[in-house]
Amino acid sequence: MIRVLFNKKGGVGKSSLTVNLAAISAQRGFKTLIIDLDTQCNTTAYLDALKEEDTSTIANLFEQTITFHLHRQPAKVFCQPTKVNNLDIIAGSPRLAELESELDSRHKIYKLKEALESLSEDYQRIYIDTAPALNFYSMSALIAADRCLIPIDCDDFARQGLYSLQQKIAEIREDHNAKLEVEGIIANQYLSNANLPKQIIHELIAENYPVLPHYIAQSVKMRESHQAKQPLISLAPKHKLTLSMVSIFEYLEKDS
Repeated sequence: MIRVLFNKKGGVGKSSLTVNLAAISAQRGFKTLIIDLDTQCNTTAYLDALKEEDTSTIANLFEQTITFHLHRQPAKVFCQPTKVNNLDIIAGSPRLAELESELDSRHKIYKLKEALESLSEDYQRIYIDTAPALNFYSMSALIAADRCLIPIDCDDFARQGLYSLQQKIAEIREDHNAKLEVEGIIANQYLSNANLPKQIIHELIAENYPVLPHYIAQSVKMRESHQAKQPLISLAPKHKLTLSMVSIFEYLEKDS
C-alpha cells in the first residue's frame, strides 16, 4: 500500500502526518518506508535522518536515472533505517531542486513508480511526503501511489484549493494512474471551539468530500515532538494528539 500526502497549500502538516502515521504503522508491525520528496526535508529532519555528504538520498536515486551507469543501484540501497523500529526512510535532499528540470525534460516521471514497485516485497506500507506544489516530484508521487491523503487547515483558502486539486487528481487518474483514489481529507490544526472550522468541515461533507471523521487538534505537543525528533507514538503515546493520529491510522487501515 502506497500513500501520498499532498496539498498545494503549505503549512497544512503533511510532514507531521507522514511521520506520525508511518511511525504508528511501524509500531503495528508493518514494515514501513517513508519517501521524502520535499526539498525542505522536514520529514527527514523530524526523524533525525539528515546526514552530511549522504549518497543515499532520494536525489541520488533520481540522479542515477539521468546519468550513465553500467550497474545502477537498486532502490533498496537508498532505504536507510531510522531510530524507529521497523521504519525506514529514503531521505530528502535539497538537490532535488537542481535535478527537477533535467528529469522533467527527459521524461522520467515514471521512475519513482518503478522504484516503489521494486520495493513492494520489502515494505508493506509506504508513505510519501511531498512539497506544497504540483511539480515533477509530486506528480511522480501521485502516479506511483495507490491512495492520496489531503491535509487541510480548515480555512476558506483551503476549501478553494480543494476544488482545483480534485480536478488535477482526476486528470492524473485518467491519464497516468487508474488506481489512484483520494482516501481522505484530514482536518489538521483543528480548533474545536471556533465556528469557522466546523462550518468548513460541514460544507465539505455536504459536497461529498471524503473528510475523515477524526480531526487533528492544534497542540504544542506537536512542536515538542519536532524538537525531540521523536514521533508522537514514541514521545507521548497516551497524549490526546497521539490518540487522534492512532484513530486516523485505524480508520484508514480498516478497509486496507
